[in-house]
Amino acid sequence: MEELSPRALAVSELIIGVFRANGALIAAGDDLARPARLTSARWQVLGFVDTEARTVADVARLMGLRRQSVQQTADALVRDGLAELRDNPRHRRAKLIAPTPAGLRALADVERRHAEWADRLAARLDPDAVAAARALLDTLSAAIEQEPPHDR
Repeated sequence: MEELSPRALAVSELIIGVFRANGALIAAGDDLARPARLTSARWQVLGFVDTEARTVADVARLMGLRRQSVQQTADALVRDGLAELRDNPRHRRAKLIAPTPAGLRALADVERRHAEWADRLAARLDPDAVAAARALLDTLSAAIEQEPPHDR
């Protein structure tokens, strides 16, 4: 196994911490969304189309996910009556996804629980550390985009 330089080790440990936090956030999101019959993924997609209908590709780009995974989530939302597909005036084949009234109610329910939970969570964290972590995550994301693990 290749030995990591101290700076590579520090970044690798940060990445592992982000993975761990991501897992915890998905689990917490699922817990927050479950009473509204949603999952974290469904909640996220509804949140990206609640004020503006978008294509699946647009949602995937905004979320940093693959189009296929967002398509599966969108299909499930449509199947369950929480979203609908609309004609797209800019593209005949790429439909727009938009929430139904039931989807908006479910989203509002989750967002209420999220606001309460986020406030409790924020009370346990130093605001300056939160701001620094946010800035570091933005910088990390930009660096990853500039230095992909393989040639594109």
